[in-house]
Amino acid sequence: MTNDKVGSEQPRLEARDKAETERRVNEKDRRLTEESRVSDEAARGQAEQTRRLAEESREIHEQHREELEQMRQEREEARLAAEAARESAEQARRAAEDARHATVEAVRATADILSANLEQMKYLEEMRRVYHEVKSLIKKPPMN
Repeated sequence: MTNDKVGSEQPRLEARDKAETERRVNEKDRRLTEESRVSDEAARGQAEQTRRLAEESREIHEQHREELEQMRQEREEARLAAEAARESAEQARRAAEDARHATVEAVRATADILSANLEQMKYLEEMRRVYHEVKSLIKKPPMN
């Protein structure tokens, strides 16, 4: 009987060992599954943080691009303003040159007018002298 008892307990012991082994394997699987879930959650958290950082980086990049575009436009506007100022300065230079020529011509014309006036005054002075001579001849009685 002892052999029968030992023989009949053997499958129960094996079943119990098998059940304990399965329980341990299942517990290990649960721990591994939990560790995997925690690891996956951490990876998702890191992925989300990386996504947020990438989004912030994209926004900063876009902002810098817009600022660069604005600076380019301002530089272009400054270039156009400088070109307009250069053209205005050139026009002013030409106007000043024209005014200088006009002044020279006005001085020349004034000199010509003054010269003509002087000639007229000389002529009038000569006419006055002749008039006084004639007048004095008329006032003098003839000498006979």
